[in-house]
Amino acid sequence: CPDSLLLHEQNQTRLYLLNVAQLQPERDMTRGLGKHSHHNAPVKMLPTFVRATPDGTEKGDFLALDLGGTHFRVLHVRVVEEEQKVLKMDSQICTIPTDMMLGPGQQLFDHIAACLGDFISSRNLKGQTLPLGFTFSFPCEQKEIDKSILIRWTKGFKCSGVEGEDVVKLLKEAIQRRGDYEIGTVAMVNDTVGTMMSCGYRDQSCEIGMIIGTGTNACYMEEMKNVKRVEGEDGRMCINTEWGGFGDDGSLKDIQTTFDVMVDEASVNPGVHIFEKMISGMYLGEIVRLLLVKLTEDKFLFSGQASETLLMPGSFETNVIYPFISAEHSLENVEHILTKLGLKWDEVDARVVRVCCDTISSRSARLCAAALAAITNRIRNNRKLGHLKTTVGVDGTVYKKHPNFGEELQATVRLLAPACHITFMVSEDGSGKGAAMVTAVAQRLAPACICTLYMPLY
Repeated sequence: CPDSLLLHEQNQTRLYLLNVAQLQPERDMTRGLGKHSHHNAPVKMLPTFVRATPDGTEKGDFLALDLGGTHFRVLHVRVVEEEQKVLKMDSQICTIPTDMMLGPGQQLFDHIAACLGDFISSRNLKGQTLPLGFTFSFPCEQKEIDKSILIRWTKGFKCSGVEGEDVVKLLKEAIQRRGDYEIGTVAMVNDTVGTMMSCGYRDQSCEIGMIIGTGTNACYMEEMKNVKRVEGEDGRMCINTEWGGFGDDGSLKDIQTTFDVMVDEASVNPGVHIFEKMISGMYLGEIVRLLLVKLTEDKFLFSGQASETLLMPGSFETNVIYPFISAEHSLENVEHILTKLGLKWDEVDARVVRVCCDTISSRSARLCAAALAAITNRIRNNRKLGHLKTTVGVDGTVYKKHPNFGEELQATVRLLAPACHITFMVSEDGSGKGAAMVTAVAQRLAPACICTLYMPLY
């Protein structure tokens, strides 16, 4: 019976959650923070050099630059202290031509500087030297808040002369070559950190940022004394966990199903980001599709007859899951989806597909919650508190659009972190407003030179 098969998977996952939430992540997080152990740690625990969350006194005008694909955004953001608001005053989307994605790096950064200059001129911001929050969504090793070395290009980019270089320096040099405008201090921003900071101005207890969308990641405020790879003992620093790599050392193999292994083997990076492949939006639909194919082969579904479309990798996208689970979607919508997949089905088939969608979604929410519980429990233990009250800033399409994901995640976190009272706040444009807020906090701390006192140890 397919229900029994899926129930077994659910129970297996539930039994493993305690270890996921309390034992393995704690060890991996400590390894990632270690001076010598971080090189081989599956959870990278990257220092961000963000030393504080907003305290509500930040104010002023900022620029934000969000570069992560074939388009990038330039924004003008205003932080209003009296109203405790972060306002997006204006924005502009710029395109990066395909040939520029493969050409010299100087050409790319000259193009970015030109678009930034056009935005500043057209919005009458010339003459002002505004600080800039720079969201650069490619694998980087951050050295300081304004120094970030590109490790490798992804997403179709292969510009020469950029890998191994400081992208902030390259941007500043491009602006200097123009000579018709200036920018102030620059703060490099990871999108997860931006999520936390965009919520932190509205709620000063927000010390965790989490993204569960196409991919997944989280950040949190760690005690400096535990960040062994960076000098300094006092205060805290935001750590970009890169928790998608949890399990890359085989620690999740006990709950990896045949379908997880198939998804991993077919990916562009087999053996890497195992946790992400079990829970994020890029992969959930494909896991469901593989499960449906298996049940069809075993003649539990569609009278044992799979369609060409169902057998095609990627044909069952994650957003197709939502209508099967949501009470708001009618049977007519479900019928349309199954028919579009070229399947001959009946009401029992539709119910089984719903169970599959619900089971894979629930597993994703529970595993995500287990990792989040590990972080909240760590914060509480770090501070030797009997009870922790904190807020998690959240972004990502799976959390926002899946009808049950948020509810199940929150319920599981309460179960696994009973001594933590956690509020969830949906981020408003972490890559834009959040980037500006990181810059605003860095500017607030600048008089004490806190941003440059902490240097990485290698």
